[in-house]
Amino acid sequence: MTPIPQLEIRRAGVGDVAKLVEVLARAFDDDPMPNFLFRGDKRRRRGLRRFFFVQLRHTYLDDGEVWTTTDTAGAALWAPPNKPRPGRRDVVHFLPLLPDLAGLGRRAADAMRLLQSVDRARPREAHWYLATLGTDPDRQGQGVGSALLRKVLERADLEGLPAYLESSKERNLAFYARHGFEVTGEIHTPGGGPTLWLMWRDPRPVPG
Repeated sequence: MTPIPQLEIRRAGVGDVAKLVEVLARAFDDDPMPNFLFRGDKRRRRGLRRFFFVQLRHTYLDDGEVWTTTDTAGAALWAPPNKPRPGRRDVVHFLPLLPDLAGLGRRAADAMRLLQSVDRARPREAHWYLATLGTDPDRQGQGVGSALLRKVLERADLEGLPAYLESSKERNLAFYARHGFEVTGEIHTPGGGPTLWLMWRDPRPVPG
């Protein structure tokens, strides 16, 4: 049996982007949301790679925090409480995704309504926002996701700040609940698309 590497968490840098793009694309390949947004395996996998490249290179490495392990087995992309919400600059970076989204056809309007609903539902109160958490499928179940979460959640507790996320996988709700998140609402995609669960975590008291 191959030994499980010790989990050491570190800040990701530009040199990690290519590896983490592939790790996150594999992690989200079976997620209901990209399966709704990108029709077909080829388009979905290409779209996921483009999406995570933009998230990493143009958004969270610059204006947020990206945490990974020493062997880049996963990544957590966080927006700190003082990070502005996405604006026009962010939209421009995502324009290369349009050819892959074009396969939606009549569902394109449903996808846009979903994204607008997600933005409206996000709380205005200052909080740490978990944009993405993903672990390489070969390393799932080994504590990678928990270790990545704890890195920022412990700081949020020290700062007395809440945390927020959206999950499109129902089976992940129990995982997040173990870390203190509670479901506060649901968004149902028009046209029979996936459900998004909105999850909030109040800061926990820090001992001593």
